[in-house]
Amino acid sequence: MPNKWENNQEIEYFREYLRIPSVHPKPNYTPCVDFLRKQSETLGMPLRVFYPVNKDNPIVVLSLPGTDPSLPAILLNSHMDVVPVFPDSWKHSPFGAEMDEEGRIFARGAQDMKCVGMQYLGALRKLKERGVQFKRTIHVSFVADEEMGGGLGMREFVNTSEFKSLNIGFSLDEGLASPSEEFPVFYAERSVWRIYFNINGHAGHGSLLLKNTVGEKANYILHKMMSMREQQVRRLENNPDLTIGDVTTINLTQVRGGVQSNVVPPTMVLGFDVRLALDVDHKEFEEQLHKWCEEAGGDINLTYDQKRPRVPPTSTDDSNPFWVAFKAAADELTLKVKPQIFTGGTDSRYIRQVGIPALGFSPMNNTPVLLHDHDEFLQADVYLRGIEIYTKIIENLANC
Repeated sequence: MPNKWENNQEIEYFREYLRIPSVHPKPNYTPCVDFLRKQSETLGMPLRVFYPVNKDNPIVVLSLPGTDPSLPAILLNSHMDVVPVFPDSWKHSPFGAEMDEEGRIFARGAQDMKCVGMQYLGALRKLKERGVQFKRTIHVSFVADEEMGGGLGMREFVNTSEFKSLNIGFSLDEGLASPSEEFPVFYAERSVWRIYFNINGHAGHGSLLLKNTVGEKANYILHKMMSMREQQVRRLENNPDLTIGDVTTINLTQVRGGVQSNVVPPTMVLGFDVRLALDVDHKEFEEQLHKWCEEAGGDINLTYDQKRPRVPPTSTDDSNPFWVAFKAAADELTLKVKPQIFTGGTDSRYIRQVGIPALGFSPMNNTPVLLHDHDEFLQADVYLRGIEIYTKIIENLANC
């Protein structure tokens, strides 16, 4: 028996988009571009496709001109790519967009973040139907490669003449689902450092007690890094006002080295994923790493897979008119919003890095956090309410 959402056009658009398997490691974005081209025609919004790096990684932008084109525009950003799936662990087809009797829509990307991109368009559809005019131009972007760090997408796009010609003054991007009544709003991100300690030492037979071996050096480095980690764990546990985004996280992610069990190897690599909190001085932190390398015995080289700079947070006070407009919309809708620092990384870091204020927000409260998880889903009523929420937020932002 059909449920109450089966014939809802916005739900159908959402499910159609979810059925496109734009999944890593080799996403094909062509079906996404074709789908968005149909959406642009339905909405009467001109569409452009940019290729900041290569033809396999497009950035799609739909635009709605404002009445005062001299004003900086609003960017509504989302990404088309989704993370891999392990089908055997799913009870529903990962790209079937199946909907159960409770209205739960199961698909990879249901929360992260094909929902947000389609909610933007659903909100603009409602505003156009109501004949609402905007002072500011609105651009809706659908980008590639966010799940891999944005190196083939937004990271390069923000430095192009095409991006600069959009004249962006403020950006909205993804947030997270919330299992409570609150809606998190993210105004900053930590700096991602992927650090490798390339350790060199005295090689030899495993039956000896050689000096200056890679094992001794690795033990020293590991102790120092994990002690720093423990300090951050205690800091988080002892202050209920802090969230994970307020502290530095350190995790050992790779250990490489060795040739066989009775040979002391000449080299070993320890890899760490580090997310530096906003209150960390990057120069002092790196100097500390080099000091530990010397204390461990020297001949240790540091290399980085990522070494992102500190990016100033977006202001969440009266000095930022876009925050004022966002907060006024949230208050009118009686939303309980909680500003905080994002735990992971999004394309907002690149937007903020070029001096554009940005907020991360996904209108999904009372919803389990399932990004990158098996059987990822979003409930239909939550999705539709999100469209209503964006309708008010976008109207406020584009007219502030």
